[in-house]
Amino acid sequence: MAQANHNSPVALIVGVTGMAGVALTEALKKPTALGGPWKVYGVSRRLLPTWFPSSLLDKHITLDTLNMENTCKLLTPLATHITHVFWLAITVNESEELNISCNSKMLSNVLNTLTSAPNSTLCHVSLQTGTKHYMGPIYDSTLASQVIPHEAPFREDYPRLPFPNFYYDLEDIVASYPKSFTYSIHRSSIIIGASSRSIFNGLLTLSVYALVCKHGNYPFRFYGNKYTWEHFWDATDATVLAEQHIWASATEKAKNQAFNCTNGDVFTWKMLWRVLCDVFDVEFVPFEDKEIFNVAEFMKDKGQVWDRFVEENGLYKTKMEEITTFGAANATLKVDFQHVCSMNKSREFGFHGYADTLKSIAPWVERLRQMKILP
Repeated sequence: MAQANHNSPVALIVGVTGMAGVALTEALKKPTALGGPWKVYGVSRRLLPTWFPSSLLDKHITLDTLNMENTCKLLTPLATHITHVFWLAITVNESEELNISCNSKMLSNVLNTLTSAPNSTLCHVSLQTGTKHYMGPIYDSTLASQVIPHEAPFREDYPRLPFPNFYYDLEDIVASYPKSFTYSIHRSSIIIGASSRSIFNGLLTLSVYALVCKHGNYPFRFYGNKYTWEHFWDATDATVLAEQHIWASATEKAKNQAFNCTNGDVFTWKMLWRVLCDVFDVEFVPFEDKEIFNVAEFMKDKGQVWDRFVEENGLYKTKMEEITTFGAANATLKVDFQHVCSMNKSREFGFHGYADTLKSIAPWVERLRQMKILP
């Protein structure tokens, strides 16, 4: 196994502009970061947005990792420097089979390039997945109705569900290099953080919805079902997730293990809705079980409202469709099971990061405002 120069670890963050990427970049550059001081290289498909803390990156690489030729060309010269890969990248497609094909190719392209280079210094890969590991392909329209998720709280030692799931394939890929590097798996819940470039950004989706409701004097209705309104869920603060990635990369006991990563508390959507109402100054609307409310339908003609917000407030240029996921949100909040992970394994292995979910909402919204993503 390649032995890295631990005096100067070099992190390659693939997916650096997402919520977890922003938080991980900032966490690695703290003087107190475990295993540091770190050099940080960031990979994203597009150029860095103006809101990204680019001064914290030692190098930025614009790269679509689906392209094997470009991946090899740009990463081979760095293979004698990079000691740690933090895999936060994701591409989402309509079918889970396509998800498996694309995400597996991206990860394999990067790992094959780095490990096949002479004098490769790669010693650890930190892979981020999520709770779909325990729920199955819930966004695949042909499979979602067949899936029976595991019982909550979700535990890392639960067997895999008998359905295709690209998370399973990514885990198998990193485990297939036993002589090249160690790895860790990080299964996050709903991530709360700040970015306009994350595919699933629940907080930004909720924020845009609240702002549109306030602007148009619409009721800020909950778009899930009664079960979700009243039962327990958990979430993952992007800062806690970053801390766990770094902890596992620098802790021998955590190598070649999978860990859930949540804030360590639970909430009901009723509780969270009250917090959102306070943050955005909209009236709290109690849940009404009269009809199923389809937020995707409600929001589909509101793009021009968002365009005006962006223009009038001098915001970072985004389209509402790019930064929200109302279709996925609509589906996710209509499940009939509690979405809660066990954090016992993390605690037993020595990770004690946590956050108060309800208290974390306002600071992250404020961060989105400072970044000029929200008005």
